[in-house]
Amino acid sequence: MTSKHPNRSILDAQPYLRQTLEIVSDKWATSVIYVLTLGTKRYSELQSDIGGVSQRMLTRTLRNLEKDGIVERTEYDEQPPRVEYLLTPLGESLVEPLRGICQWAMDNFEAVRIAREGFEEQ
Repeated sequence: MTSKHPNRSILDAQPYLRQTLEIVSDKWATSVIYVLTLGTKRYSELQSDIGGVSQRMLTRTLRNLEKDGIVERTEYDEQPPRVEYLLTPLGESLVEPLRGICQWAMDNFEAVRIAREGFEEQ
């Protein structure tokens, strides 16, 4: 397939595709989405359930997902302050496609491992 614009990639011609792939390929974003499929969570619960994510990275990930309309942040006017996160309907629409990717990973992990070992032996 040839492009009318030789310096533009296929993904540049379809920015929505690149932006979507950036969301679903980020390990922390997919982790947050997965944990939120279990229900509304507070920040500390997300950090505990995900494990291994720094406070800075979790905050950045949540802000990006909120900006993209995937996650909703609700602040409660209480003492002490309480903030909860949940998937928006748009975020919930990502669950099934991500489930498919997870299923593919489970079904094919061994084949990928064997391929990697074969590649490293070359």
